[in-house]
Amino acid sequence: MNDRLPVPNISNLDFVENLWEQYLADPQAVSADWRVFFEQLAPSRTNGRAIAPPPARPAPRSIFNPAGAAAAPAGTPGVADAVLQQRLEMLIRAYRVMGHLAAHLDPLSPAPPRPPELDPAHYGLTEADLDRPFSVATLASPGEQLKLREIIELLDETYCRHIGAQFFHIDDLSIRQWLLERMEASRNRYPLNREQQLRILSRLTDASIFEEFIQRKFVGAKSFSLEGGESLIPMLELAIEGAGAQGVSEIVIGMAHRGRLNVLANIMGKSPQQIFREYADLEPERYLGRGDVKYHLGYSSDFATPDGGSVHLSLCFNPSHLEFVNTVAMGRMRAKQDRRGDARRERGLVVLIHGDAAFAGEGVVQETLNLSGLPGFTVGGTLHIVINNQIGFTTEPHESRSTHYCTDVAKMLQSPIFHVNGEDPESVAQCVRLALDFRATFGRDVLIDMYCYRRRGHNEGDEPAFTQPTMYATIDALPNVRAGYLEHLLELGEITQADADAISYQRQEQLEAELAVARSDDYEQPVRQLSRLWHGLQGGPASNADAPVTGVALDQLSELGKTLVTLPDDFEPHPRLQTILDRRRQMARERRELDWGMAEALAFGSLVQEGFRLRISGQDSQRGTFGHRHSVLHDANTGRRYSTLARLGRDRVELINSPLSEVGVLGFEYGYSLDSPDCLTIWEAQFGDFANVAQIFFDQFLASGEDKWGTLSKLVVFLPHGMEGQGPEHSSARIERFLTQSADDNWQVCWPSVPSQLFHLLRRQMHRSWAKPLIVMTPKSLLRHPAAISPLAALTEGAFEPVLADPRAPDPSKVWRVLLCSGKVYYELDDRRTQLGRDDIAILRLEELYPFPEVQLKAALEPYTEAQQILWVQDEPNNMGAWRYLLARYPRGLWGRWEFEGIARREASSPATGSNASHRLEQERLLTAALGGPQ
Repeated sequence: MNDRLPVPNISNLDFVENLWEQYLADPQAVSADWRVFFEQLAPSRTNGRAIAPPPARPAPRSIFNPAGAAAAPAGTPGVADAVLQQRLEMLIRAYRVMGHLAAHLDPLSPAPPRPPELDPAHYGLTEADLDRPFSVATLASPGEQLKLREIIELLDETYCRHIGAQFFHIDDLSIRQWLLERMEASRNRYPLNREQQLRILSRLTDASIFEEFIQRKFVGAKSFSLEGGESLIPMLELAIEGAGAQGVSEIVIGMAHRGRLNVLANIMGKSPQQIFREYADLEPERYLGRGDVKYHLGYSSDFATPDGGSVHLSLCFNPSHLEFVNTVAMGRMRAKQDRRGDARRERGLVVLIHGDAAFAGEGVVQETLNLSGLPGFTVGGTLHIVINNQIGFTTEPHESRSTHYCTDVAKMLQSPIFHVNGEDPESVAQCVRLALDFRATFGRDVLIDMYCYRRRGHNEGDEPAFTQPTMYATIDALPNVRAGYLEHLLELGEITQADADAISYQRQEQLEAELAVARSDDYEQPVRQLSRLWHGLQGGPASNADAPVTGVALDQLSELGKTLVTLPDDFEPHPRLQTILDRRRQMARERRELDWGMAEALAFGSLVQEGFRLRISGQDSQRGTFGHRHSVLHDANTGRRYSTLARLGRDRVELINSPLSEVGVLGFEYGYSLDSPDCLTIWEAQFGDFANVAQIFFDQFLASGEDKWGTLSKLVVFLPHGMEGQGPEHSSARIERFLTQSADDNWQVCWPSVPSQLFHLLRRQMHRSWAKPLIVMTPKSLLRHPAAISPLAALTEGAFEPVLADPRAPDPSKVWRVLLCSGKVYYELDDRRTQLGRDDIAILRLEELYPFPEVQLKAALEPYTEAQQILWVQDEPNNMGAWRYLLARYPRGLWGRWEFEGIARREASSPATGSNASHRLEQERLLTAALGGPQ
């Protein structure tokens, strides 16, 4: 047969059979190559009469039911063999595609019924064919031929034992071929030596004894036990060791609370005495109003691998919001990789441990998976492990998902999913090996769905039999995983009962000793220290905050400005962008004052020149939602991209258009900021109110991370905010929410109103040793407001000013009213004041709302001794914006000297009207109220 012709197989069966029928009718009807091939199958033609074509494929029958199955086609033996081989190919494909449906995955149930497609009779293969030899050219099996019964045995062991593999949703044939070769060649078994088996037994013993000890010594206390899923512990150890052998030096782990204490003690190396001391809870004064529960805490350590190497482990802190830590862990790893120049993403691994109900139910899982292959977010493939308890609190799978598997959402990726029975630790080991090799080879995510159960209720005080009586009757009758594996090893003769008892006794005695130390009066709690990355930086109260000078020399700014607008000679920007570049060129030469976009670019560029890294992500962040940034340009003729800012920083600048995701991306950037204090990390919302979607991250991570976990972050959040008649959903960034959560100097909330203020604010964020998240209300209309400009010289000296004095400097002795405000309403107030000729009203701007700049505000108001009242003016509704925050701070006026009242839109449940005409009317009334009265 010509090498160019396709080899007949299941994928081209219809095509070849059609040619065969043509050949039988008239040999000249097919090409010469095919005639040679068919002549080899049918060398003789009786009396010139064509051999009858094969019959139609038989209907599905029961396995080995000769009476119901079609016989092999009569005629030339070669033809019969070819047809049978083709039918075998169909059976093999069925096993590869559907074998997982017959695998015994659930430790609480017998093996499921087999799909009819796995029945040889479905393809006309009978019991008489069982000892017939077949070609195994398409199987990853030694030798050229196997009997049918041997082939079925191989397929059953590979695809239908305790591992169910889903990989036919992967489009790339070479990847599917790689997977099936790895699985079929080993029959999906990992041959373990005695030492490896003993280590698995030891880890199972560690896991079981730890849980039993907690339950016995701290009766009724919550631990969110791992019981029923103890195979997670040897699984993680195998994963860490395997990854280390592949060159991985750092692993970041994200997980919820189920099994976290066990992982902390038996994988992370956290001292059990420290965990027991947390259970004893003997120091209430130490944690008043702060800290977190023990099963939310993180930890870092170095794991020694058997080959003498070391892998650094970081278990992320995580609140009870389950899957939301996923992208935090990914962001942390991306930062580590970027910092160490690991552009190939080979030396770091993210391990995410999920729950079955959460994996299927929480949308952040989809966002996590979607980020995995994006250039700005990839970490080289994540190992996902699902602890599949087959229940979510009291909700059963049929009530919580519309899919067969809890992992079906992951089929959006071109990655395999390995379902495995957690009661078979050796099958778990095989899945770990496969998963790590796949990730190392293809740099993609991979999933292990470990079926197990939850021996206790959702927590230790819960009675699961109230809602799942039959399920828990089954669970109560089961021995734990350790007992089952020990029985297996005893049958193999690999270990004696005395050996196993010795391991158990040793672990028990060790925990008793740790408990005695934890309960002692002279116990000293270990002091948690920040990593070396944060050396020289600190959190804590605002009294620790320094005020660095953030100006840049004029000649340096001018040269930087020219660099930022210089393009290659062969690059042609859009004509309208050329106008913007020409204006910026004039700004760099001090022939034009700076707009917002240019001041921002100079802040970015100057920091990059000083050695800081820059990372901005968000929807449309390269251009900017409102077209002010243009950090990445596109050639008008070819579409080629070019960024002067990225070229300036080379590998230290990332400008990323993110997917349409707030939760996942903000979590990623927060995680990135935890491991990159030298990077100006910015997440930008398309509109400020899009932050609503990511509220969990603001509440549980940014606002409270330092208080709960002692973590520091310098993340910057840009939230476009302004009441400009765009309706309820594109007006407010809900600044009132951020101010309500402001306490203990946990973050900074700023609202700059001129370009120079943004420049100094961003530079202060990086030069300060006081490390806090920064929430910035950024402008929309002010981006192009003719008065919202700054001279280049304003960037050369000074620093960010929390309070801006009135630039018109009215005579203080004539001023009877002082207006305080933030943001764009200042410009409207100033315009109206000018129109009215009011020189008896001063307008001050509050640019930093938290930490509240009381000293600076007091100094700014000091000249206005004759003023009768101070008014706060905002264009948000009365129950929104900053007014209620300020009123709570000064309920009886300002320092006993001035009355303090507010002017705002009336209270409302929605931030803004949907009518532009109504908006203008409301704004007119607000300005009239603010600027009316005596003159």
